[in-house]
Amino acid sequence: MYESKPYLYGTGRRKHSVARVRLYKGTGNITINGRTIDDYFGLETLKLIVRQPLALTNSLAAYDVICTVAGGGVSGQAGAIRHGVARALLQVNEGELRPVLKSAGFLTRDPRMKERKKYGLKAARRAPQFSKR
Repeated sequence: MYESKPYLYGTGRRKHSVARVRLYKGTGNITINGRTIDDYFGLETLKLIVRQPLALTNSLAAYDVICTVAGGGVSGQAGAIRHGVARALLQVNEGELRPVLKSAGFLTRDPRMKERKKYGLKAARRAPQFSKR
């Protein structure tokens, strides 16, 4: 259906998730890894996160979003898709949309990552329980 149509592309990243997002002219369908958004994400908040850049730019019904996302958990994947959608939307009209998307913080790659576990500890900072005897 979409194979030969022209599209806008954006790569989004969040935590350990990477999303490859393509925007096609369409009616507002969102497909993630071959499944609908309602089928892929159970929580309404995650669906809201994915739709935020489209809602902000009043283009919710103008584009079909097809994306492939891998790695991380559901929250990281939703954030990665949002980042990718925002980057793809810039190709429509960068001069007009960049200030809007940037002020909302959708173009910034969230640098927060999980801290690595250190030796001698149970987690990144969690030490074993101290025993006096």
